[in-house]
Amino acid sequence: MLHVFLGTDKSKALAALNIAVSKLGISVVRVSDASSIEDVRAALAGGGMFGEKRSVVLDRLSDNEETWGLVLAQLLALQEQSDTFFIYEEKVDAATKKLLQKYAEKVEVFDTSKAARARPTVFSLVNHMNAGDKKKLWVGYQQELSIGNAPEAIHGTLFWGVKQALLNARDAQNVQHSKRLLAELAELPHESRRHGEELEYALERFILSRV
Repeated sequence: MLHVFLGTDKSKALAALNIAVSKLGISVVRVSDASSIEDVRAALAGGGMFGEKRSVVLDRLSDNEETWGLVLAQLLALQEQSDTFFIYEEKVDAATKKLLQKYAEKVEVFDTSKAARARPTVFSLVNHMNAGDKKKLWVGYQQELSIGNAPEAIHGTLFWGVKQALLNARDAQNVQHSKRLLAELAELPHESRRHGEELEYALERFILSRV
């Protein structure tokens, strides 16, 4: 039997796959694109007539052209085996999806929403800060707060970003700029506590006055 999970929302797709695997309560074999060709062949071969039934997870094998070719060539055999096979792929073309649908008991798709794909991550704040773009940095900071990202986490990301900028600095001016920002970010949590100011507002003040 074959079950297929597709989609760009990897966490949801793999969570659904793992729930389906756990419900069977049998031994599990997992192979990925990092597995050897021999391991993939062994996983696809099945447990044999007298072997125990297995759940076999094929995790993103399309990242390896050779092993993915083995999988596609054996879809009919996987469908007919006593083992239960679970395929997860982030993206497949229309022809491959149609082929998987032909042989799979079920195909589930978990794609990230357009809104989630469009939303910049907190790491984009680092780029705005390193570019000295105060407006984009402030707007991005407000967006991160609005979705519930903690000021402490944002502070940690900015601190990490400045450290990386310092390591990559190629002239004295950039070195001094990064050192100044790093020192001020390191002091910011202590300063906010001394003044009884919440870190959220201390970070905003830092963004507006010092970047």
